[in-house]
Amino acid sequence: MAPEDVRFFDGHKYMWDGEAQESREAAEAKQKEYENDEFETQLVEEEDQFLVYTRRVVTEVVVEGEPPPA
Repeated sequence: MAPEDVRFFDGHKYMWDGEAQESREAAEAKQKEYENDEFETQLVEEEDQFLVYTRRVVTEVVVEGEPPPA
C-alpha cells in the first residue's frame, strides 16, 4: 500500500516528500536538509520504511503593485 500523501500532526497539515527511505539514518539526514531550508518536519516509520513529512509556515507575504482604488 502506498503511503499517504497528506497527514495531520497536532492539527497541522504535512505533505510527504514522495521518497521512502530504507533506514532511519537516511531519513534523518533528509529531515535535517528540510529543517535547514526552514521546513517543519515529521518522521514516520511505516511498513519497514521511513517517510519524511514536511510543512512550511508562511511568515511574510510580499505584495507588489498599487492597491486598488477605494
